[in-house]
Amino acid sequence: MNGKLLSFMMTTIMMASALAGCAGGDDVDLDAEDGGYEYASNVDNHRMLMGDVCDIKDLSGAYDWDEVSDIYVNGKHAEKSDGSYRTLEGFADASGKNHAYDAYYGADGSWHDFVDAAISGTGAFAGESDTVRDQAVEKGIQNGVMTAYAIHELNAAIIKADAGNWGPDDAQHAWDEGWAFYHGPDDSDHDYDGCGPYATANKRAGNFGTANAAGTAATNVATLAAMNAGLSAMQNEDRQGLVDARDEILKQIVIVYSQASVRYASKMTDDLAAGDKSDYDKHQAEGHAFFRVIEAYVAEYTSICYNMVSHAVSADSTQSSCEGYAYYDAATDNNSMNYTGCYNIVSHQTTDDDQPTCEAYGWMANYYSNKIVAMFDLKNDGDASADYEADIRSWLQPAWDHYGITAADIGTLQ
Repeated sequence: MNGKLLSFMMTTIMMASALAGCAGGDDVDLDAEDGGYEYASNVDNHRMLMGDVCDIKDLSGAYDWDEVSDIYVNGKHAEKSDGSYRTLEGFADASGKNHAYDAYYGADGSWHDFVDAAISGTGAFAGESDTVRDQAVEKGIQNGVMTAYAIHELNAAIIKADAGNWGPDDAQHAWDEGWAFYHGPDDSDHDYDGCGPYATANKRAGNFGTANAAGTAATNVATLAAMNAGLSAMQNEDRQGLVDARDEILKQIVIVYSQASVRYASKMTDDLAAGDKSDYDKHQAEGHAFFRVIEAYVAEYTSICYNMVSHAVSADSTQSSCEGYAYYDAATDNNSMNYTGCYNIVSHQTTDDDQPTCEAYGWMANYYSNKIVAMFDLKNDGDASADYEADIRSWLQPAWDHYGITAADIGTLQ
């Protein structure tokens, strides 16, 4: 064999070896567990979808929108037994799934609408820079699409359990899929560690001082414990234990993406102070995508009862109570209470308000959440006098109270 032929063969072998890990995932060591969770069923194909997320992150960072779109639409790593591919677009565009996003945004495939617009530079991303689109695509897919599908699978497990299908081919399989989409494979020869929501949680914990000595986020520690508890609950046909585990995981997701929203709000303040419009736009896009992960799960808890006359926020926490105020006059209304004043027929509370003030209470749904959305709106050029970190913490506090999230859970931005 001559030297040129030998050189050519060696080069060919090396190239084939280098590309093998990207071709379909066959060489990935998919053992029985990832990140401390031992699967009850085979979810190898689901785990490999994280390879698509990783590739899209790289291609999006290079602004290669055609290749991003190709992998997003057609898939690359998660090949099924019939030769077709599980795709990120299929996840993002699916309707009737067991998560809150589509109902909240009033559109089937609401995460697809977001990601597709960012890839194509249309809709909210028309005229935006490649940098802004990149952040929306990366964060939208890694965090939005993958978290949505993880939540869908956790809820699907409960639905299957309610139908009496507790086993590893049913409820436990759906639960396993939830972890596969949240964590992904941890094969030592492949870099999938930075491509799922699990990785985002570790990064945010590093930003807020909520990681342990090994660098693992407190949220990931709690999520793993809840995943294991949920699997055990299914094996023991314990529905309440399963629901409690799902609720704990959702709480941890709210913590992670609250941290992310706070961090990028703070960066926006710094960018405005420095007069850096490019970084401001980039960080705003990141905050925009991160908050969207939890908006559907926190918005209703940021609603307020507001008085248009006194401009005060009342303590009424439900719409019915807020709208239950009426002014009574014992002399003219002939009311059975023989009462004159402002009375709430739902809460049975009285106030010292005069009639105009009493009749001015109104329910403002998603009030603080809408303020966050406006802050992260890509068309908002910002307020240099604002302290966005303080603002967003204040606006999210009612939702944190609802989920039992403490100041220590969120941590301090480093």
